[in-house]
Amino acid sequence: MNFFPPTFVVAIHALRRNLVRSSLTTLGIVIGVGAVIAMVEIGQGSKSAVADSIQSLGANNLLVMPGQASSGGVSFGGGSTPTLTPGDADAIIREVQSAVAVAPVVRTRTQIIAGGKNWVPLYIYGTTSAFLTVRDWGVSDGRAFTPQEEGSMAGVCVVGRTIARELFGTSSPIGQTLRLNNTPLQIIGVLEAKGANTFGADQDDIVLAPWRTIKFKVSGQSAQTANQSVASAAGSTGNSQTRFPSQQPSPYPVQSATQAADFPAPPLPTFVDQILVRIGDERDIPAAIKQITVLLRERHRVQAGQPDDFNIRDTAELSSAALATSQLMSGLLLAVALISLVVGGVGIMNIMLVSVTERTKEIGLRMAVGARPKDILWQFLVEAVVLCLAGGALGILFGWFGSWLVRTLLHWRTEPSVPAVVASVGVSALVGVAFGFYPAWKASRLDPIDALRYE
Repeated sequence: MNFFPPTFVVAIHALRRNLVRSSLTTLGIVIGVGAVIAMVEIGQGSKSAVADSIQSLGANNLLVMPGQASSGGVSFGGGSTPTLTPGDADAIIREVQSAVAVAPVVRTRTQIIAGGKNWVPLYIYGTTSAFLTVRDWGVSDGRAFTPQEEGSMAGVCVVGRTIARELFGTSSPIGQTLRLNNTPLQIIGVLEAKGANTFGADQDDIVLAPWRTIKFKVSGQSAQTANQSVASAAGSTGNSQTRFPSQQPSPYPVQSATQAADFPAPPLPTFVDQILVRIGDERDIPAAIKQITVLLRERHRVQAGQPDDFNIRDTAELSSAALATSQLMSGLLLAVALISLVVGGVGIMNIMLVSVTERTKEIGLRMAVGARPKDILWQFLVEAVVLCLAGGALGILFGWFGSWLVRTLLHWRTEPSVPAVVASVGVSALVGVAFGFYPAWKASRLDPIDALRYE
């Protein structure tokens, strides 16, 4: 008992008579569908990798940076003038309702020593325990430092996985002591692994300590010294303060000798290198930026018409830009793969036209014994669709194999995509109908007498 329609059976028999040619005909569809599957899986994997990398920086974060100093048309670059203080961070968490965590950050770069080993980490941050909330970063072993330890400049720190591995190997670093600029810091916790960020930097190569400890013990700065990042950037050639002492901005108006004697200036504030702010809801970020801008301008006494002495960067914009770029690249690769499908469809049409010419007598004979033009049309159309569907099935396997090779050999992240498989089957059938219709229509329009006389 045959469950398939007669037209389908006749088409399958016709394809089996020229099995090698039928297989070669589907080669273009195989390559096209395989390219589509591989490109979609690689594109999905790259988008997920970018999203995870940006997520590791912390979701819904704002980065507040100091402004830049300029004199005589010469800019000293972003962060060259110290303007942010820990009080600004306290004001933001107090005044901005949508801010759920705020962490001031002081940076430095120096060698750390533990036992007989030394290492220069990518990041040494002095901050508060709120930093872990802002960055959505957990402590896998041990604990984070407490507010009491932050206020007392305690010699404690939390290290990343890279630091623990490079200095202590497989043994536990908890309770061990690091030395930063001859300042001993006891390790009280190890951070969870974060991996590389969007720019390829190892986020686990980090030391976190209370910001006062880094500021006043490790960096050796007093409250009157300038921004740590400027000093680090200046290096051995001297910083902008030493080279251009008269061009450095002063946070207070210049006083005369009499004024200085009558009204001595208060101690200069302590500056931090940046402030991280986590916003609870991404939709509140634009409003939060406006509130922080107004708040800091008031605190810094920036007059109307004057530019801000700070910069606010939104990591959500970075996330959107990176994902849009990844999506655009995936779309371009997919377009190239679809061109391969069109080329495969043209090959199907070419072979079907040759088949109609070769089987002209057969078509005439079938018409002579009662086959109607629509039967001939369906027969050749079914042949074209079967060829494309068979090519699509092989193409899916080919695409999965290509994706596996990329994942195994290049270590690129790929993700399977069920919609891509469904779309490939549908597109294969559509290509078969689109490119097989003309040869089938041409065969159905043959005159039976002329077809029987065809040599």
